[in-house]
Amino acid sequence: MKKLFVSVGLVALGTASLYADDYAPGLGPMQTTKLWSVSGTLRGFYDSNYATAPNTKGSYGFEVSPEVQLSMPLQQTELGLRYIYGLYYYTERENLGQDPIDQSHELDLWLDHAFTERWQATAEDTAVVGQEPQLLQAGTPFRVDGNNLANVANFSLTTQWTKLLSSVLTYQNSFYDFENHGAGINDVLPPGFPFFGTGKGASLAGLLNRDDNTVGLNLDWQLTPETIGIIGGSFEQDYYLGNEPIAYSPLLGVQTGNPLYYSRARDARTYTGYLGVQQYLLQNLYFSVNAGAQYTDDYNDPLYSADWAPYVTLSLVYTYLPGSYAQIGFNQTRSATDIVTPTQSTLVTGKLGSMTADQENSVVFATINQEITPKLMATVIGNVQYGVFEGGAYDSMAETWYSLGVNLAYTFTEHFSADAGYNYDNLQSNIPGYAYVRNRVYLGATVTY
Repeated sequence: MKKLFVSVGLVALGTASLYADDYAPGLGPMQTTKLWSVSGTLRGFYDSNYATAPNTKGSYGFEVSPEVQLSMPLQQTELGLRYIYGLYYYTERENLGQDPIDQSHELDLWLDHAFTERWQATAEDTAVVGQEPQLLQAGTPFRVDGNNLANVANFSLTTQWTKLLSSVLTYQNSFYDFENHGAGINDVLPPGFPFFGTGKGASLAGLLNRDDNTVGLNLDWQLTPETIGIIGGSFEQDYYLGNEPIAYSPLLGVQTGNPLYYSRARDARTYTGYLGVQQYLLQNLYFSVNAGAQYTDDYNDPLYSADWAPYVTLSLVYTYLPGSYAQIGFNQTRSATDIVTPTQSTLVTGKLGSMTADQENSVVFATINQEITPKLMATVIGNVQYGVFEGGAYDSMAETWYSLGVNLAYTFTEHFSADAGYNYDNLQSNIPGYAYVRNRVYLGATVTY
């Protein structure tokens, strides 16, 4: 399997999202001949901005992370399960009389089955409960208190129709549930208006709780032994499940008689079509690109109904030495956002009165995995995400999220290893209260059996 599952260790924070759909040679949870394995990790760290806030608060702390994995290869089927628990203790939160502990849970399940030489199916599911935005990948760049759930399930069926023609049918379900809920009408009304508005704003559950379903089909044609041409498309249906008021818009009231947006107003259908190519430029140099367009229909918002956007995925992987590779890539697509603020005046440019529907993201990423010695491995992962808001008071405005992760891992024996690293996050935004900078360093050891 070429899918990399998310790790809840500190080295993965800020980097997990880069691996969601990318090619990485020779990596994945299935690279083991053991039926089961158990490991435990202990790390000490310093986090310069554990609250991901403009006014930074730093803290020392430690992480404890046990992991268990089961893998069962059969004649035509491979089954797997992995569970990772993370406990993070922050000394500064203890000093401030706050709860000093964060906890996270991750459960990965996977199944590969070959019905025949021409028919193969895979099923994967990853469920994460936690607080860090890079683990949840749910539409907010901030740490979120509480037990927040993100569950992503994928299914694919690959069929080799002829020697040259194959197809890949895919289905993905993404479910997100935030503990922060319960906002009422008073919270989304302006302060003091009309007499009882608080201006506190919508809850994250109201804004981001959702069930996304995507069905896709690729037709792959083997043009040459090194080249595959692709025609593909997908249909995505987003259902927002918060059932809460999320925004106040006087212009919406003029249009419909009710000036309140509710969670369901963010429901959307997205149609995507693209052409692509997969190319081995050399035996150790792989290139893939899909390019096309997306049409998104926000059918429950009477003030902002539909829009076109480009769709691009690109990846270049160079395996320059055994165990060492470099990857660069680019993604252009749309995603959910916790920003919702509607335009409140006809004097404001943009989609008048509409709330923010989503965000159009351009993401550039790069990875270097370098085997320095047979026992010492270095990894560098960088990510730049440029997001433009669609609709609302911040229509066409952008924010940029920079992240960098550096890790050194040394394997002393088969059962004992150590690592050290640094993570950097910088969110630049014109939205008040959004920008922040975060630095994290860590040192730890892992015992595996």
